[in-house]
Amino acid sequence: MTAQEKRDTAGSDDMLVDVAHDWLEKLGRTLRRGDTDSYGKVFVPDAWWRDLLAFSGDLRSLHTVDAIGPMIATAGTLEVSDLELDPRVPPALSSGDTAPPVLQILFGLTTRVGCVRAVARLTPGDDDIWRATALLTELDTLHGHEPATGRRRPHGAPESGGWVEDRRGKGAREASTVDEPEVVVIGAGHSGLGLAAHLKTLGVRALVVDRNAHIGDNWRSRYDSLVLHDPVWANHLPFLPFPPTWPAFTPKDRMGDWLELYALALGLDVRTGTTVTSSTYDVSTGTWELDLDDCGQVHTVRPRHVVLATGLSGTEPLVPEFEGTDLFRGEILHSGRYRTDPARAGTSVVVIGTGNSGHDIAQDLYLSGANVTLVQRGPTYVVGGTTVVDVMLEPAYGEDSPPTEISDLVGASFPRFDESARDGLRAAVALMAERDRPLLDGLTTRGFRHNLGDDDMGAMNLFLTRNGGYYIDVGASRLIGDGEIELVSGTIEGFTPDALRMSDGRRIPADTVVLATGFRGIHDTARRVLGDAVADKCGPVWGLDDEGEVRSVWRRSGHDGFWFSGGNLTMARVYNKYLALQIKADLEGIEFSPTP
Repeated sequence: MTAQEKRDTAGSDDMLVDVAHDWLEKLGRTLRRGDTDSYGKVFVPDAWWRDLLAFSGDLRSLHTVDAIGPMIATAGTLEVSDLELDPRVPPALSSGDTAPPVLQILFGLTTRVGCVRAVARLTPGDDDIWRATALLTELDTLHGHEPATGRRRPHGAPESGGWVEDRRGKGAREASTVDEPEVVVIGAGHSGLGLAAHLKTLGVRALVVDRNAHIGDNWRSRYDSLVLHDPVWANHLPFLPFPPTWPAFTPKDRMGDWLELYALALGLDVRTGTTVTSSTYDVSTGTWELDLDDCGQVHTVRPRHVVLATGLSGTEPLVPEFEGTDLFRGEILHSGRYRTDPARAGTSVVVIGTGNSGHDIAQDLYLSGANVTLVQRGPTYVVGGTTVVDVMLEPAYGEDSPPTEISDLVGASFPRFDESARDGLRAAVALMAERDRPLLDGLTTRGFRHNLGDDDMGAMNLFLTRNGGYYIDVGASRLIGDGEIELVSGTIEGFTPDALRMSDGRRIPADTVVLATGFRGIHDTARRVLGDAVADKCGPVWGLDDEGEVRSVWRRSGHDGFWFSGGNLTMARVYNKYLALQIKADLEGIEFSPTP
């Protein structure tokens, strides 16, 4: 049967449901029996199975029978049952002009561990049998430890001997949680607070500590013009979405205020003005001992788990060495210390680095009245902020998109190394470049070097592999194209007393030089906060492993009882759930079935 004939015969809703039910029956039978010989009845030869805890106990992306076969065998021990289509999302058929049709189905199932949500994409073969090209399974809840949300929400009425919220101090606290936390989360940004919210719904006593004086100060203290580069529809925090009046791109002070409100509304236990001054881990008991300095008062807590959620970039500045810095009479500061200062109006400021921070700081300086020169040392991927929304995000995260939890689930169903997904990403990146052509041509005219990212896959791939190398434009590119922000591209030779010297002999006068050169990463932060003994046991943090999964974040770090949490707001919302489930399972003695 030709591709056209397959499309013509696969059209009715009833037929789509029948196809889905038939495939689910075969999948259920295969999983219950652990029948690896039935692979070819359920999957195409080069299928992908992405699993988020449900069958592997980890975050895995498995490809072809050699990798998927052991997962099927393991499934035979998990008591798989209750495979049913998701009634909220009917099976959906899509097809191109020449490609075979693809049927996407959302469904659920249960194992002896918990309830699982799943997505599959099916296509018919030459024998008219529909098989999966891709399958996602994700652990949604643990049996007996379902989250206290919806119909399971707390009653709220006070009980004898219960606790009372203190809204006059730093936030709502439960005394026993503060004194005897099972988990300490270091960092009260969006990732740390979102994880704490997940843990709270699971009944885990979690304490969040942050060195700032108030929740949200990590945003408020930064330069005035800062806004989020991702749109509001993609940035909702767990359990509490932004209101419909919220701006599309969130200003930094509003983001800080929202985090503070979030912690209060969800009753999270947070100690601000608090740092970890010492830590030890007792292997025999699986317990940490942390000394917490709370504004000069030291408290000792003994949690089972510690999570570092201070930002993937880390807190340790990456400062390149340049010849002659000791001769320079002006100010040299790293981007992490940069703040808006009206006194810089009329002065000459050089910003080194053309990632998001470099562009943002250059724009902030321009708005402050400074004479700004941006120094580019290597090519940078540039894409318009509204272009990203219109092309990449609108179908899943937009004003009329599906519910966030459905978009999150479907988005997670695309393995990062699946060539069809990578081809689709390249096509989207190319389309965005065409839409941004006037913007990019203006940059080219000014000598700005830009590309389509590594392997032509744009910003997300750069974020996952390098955590940098791109700029999502919120105004600086136009200023560069119009010549309002000067641009110099090349190699820096060193400093003179009043300028930056380039290798081609050019001199760039400067009163201030801002190094927008990044940070060393969260692994180095772990070394500073928790010591060499912890950091040395952790594998590489961030970047992708050979399956396309992020290394050491939201999954086991290499050191017992220690975890990394991070990512942008979208990724933190999606993956902190699985981190919380792993911690809860460990506390309750629930064992997953790992796949070789």
